[in-house]
Amino acid sequence: MGGFFGTVSQQPCVADLFYGTDYQSHLGTKRGGMATYSAERGFYRSIHNLESTYFRTRFEPELDRFVGNAGIGIISDTDAQPLLMNSHLGRFAIVTVAKINNIEELAKHLLDEGMHLSEFSSGKINPTELIALLIIKGKTFREGIENVYNQVKGSCSLLLLTEDGIIAARDRWGRTPIVVGKKDGAMAVTTESTAFPNLDYETSYFVGPGEIIRIHADNMEQLRPANEEMQICSFLWVYYGFPTSCYEGRNAEAVRNECGRVMGKEDDTEVDCACGIPDSGIGMAVGYAEGHKVPYQRAISKYTPTWPRSFMPSNQSMRDLVAKMKLIANKDILLDKRVLFCDDSIVRGTQLRDNTKVLHDLGAKEVHMRIACPPLIYGCPFVNFSASKNELELITRRVIQQFEGDMNKNVEKYATTDSPEYKKMVDEIARQLNLDSLKFSKLETLVKAIGLPKCKICTHCFDGSSFHTLK
Repeated sequence: MGGFFGTVSQQPCVADLFYGTDYQSHLGTKRGGMATYSAERGFYRSIHNLESTYFRTRFEPELDRFVGNAGIGIISDTDAQPLLMNSHLGRFAIVTVAKINNIEELAKHLLDEGMHLSEFSSGKINPTELIALLIIKGKTFREGIENVYNQVKGSCSLLLLTEDGIIAARDRWGRTPIVVGKKDGAMAVTTESTAFPNLDYETSYFVGPGEIIRIHADNMEQLRPANEEMQICSFLWVYYGFPTSCYEGRNAEAVRNECGRVMGKEDDTEVDCACGIPDSGIGMAVGYAEGHKVPYQRAISKYTPTWPRSFMPSNQSMRDLVAKMKLIANKDILLDKRVLFCDDSIVRGTQLRDNTKVLHDLGAKEVHMRIACPPLIYGCPFVNFSASKNELELITRRVIQQFEGDMNKNVEKYATTDSPEYKKMVDEIARQLNLDSLKFSKLETLVKAIGLPKCKICTHCFDGSSFHTLK
């Protein structure tokens, strides 16, 4: 995934830019970057690797080098950004939150047209550079960004720091969000509205799908109107959105609370308490406890002094170890209790299986699990919210392969809530994870909690549905 922040101010912007970008840290762990523009000194850009440390510690020593009243920053799970470009449209810096499924095809077209592309040491194309080249093919920034909308299969939202303010463009289907904030003498744009309150910005506008805007310190200009159709990623509210953030006016924590409340009210399982798996399961568990009329207790806590949510190594074996080390179970609360845990999702199931064993070993009488979303059955072709590269990594597909001999056989039946195949799959997942019971939130419950029409929400990973699936 990834998140960005940009601001234009009547005063030096470095403090807002630094902290606003830092508030994107839960969305990415690989690279962080910032760029500022000053009419007197031009552009300054810096990029750092974040895989072994934090954004703040990387950038604090050089903050005095960022001079100017306008800047953009990003924390990315893909490529090193921002890039600086000089073109017939003028000089600009660019950051992107994108997943380009046809990147090789687009790169070939650009090379055939005589353009050149740099490569990573791995031999892969730099996606942000490719997007920048598509933009500078246009006669205007709007036309260039529309090239991106028309040619990229997947998704792309971006910020451009220009010599005349910041241009923000949201993905044509609105799969990822952009929010505008303002305060006296400054405006900002960001992926996460959680960046605004402590910097004294008020959320003023939600950029629409395909919409292009330009901000200055005291005004916002629309360069392209929003599209009617939208497919915003529902997983924003389930997992990777920060609890205090709002998307399309819907708060992430409120949605998680409501999903939990509904599940708790409908559930007839007898338990002694409800607990949340930190961090994103907590909001659901609070709601579940209310709906089920049982106490909320912290039977598992995260060791926050050294294990923040965003700090995860890229190596899978080390990720598994970190996942184990950062969560500490409380034996005194677990002992002889029927404990129900809430979590955002089950992807591979590895971490949950290990946690379940620990909980039983520490004396829990029963361990039940409730999941905030429906089973993840389809890989996501639109945003990079999971490290899974192959659908067979999903525990649901492994179970389907176990039953059918082919992970792609009868998938639609397994994705249909409460069908015989669905129930059989959920029971098998519970057995493999050593759970006394397992239930997933219904898709209808999630959609109702989000509060948008289903046709405006992407639920592809749950039911395989989406407008223009590969566009």
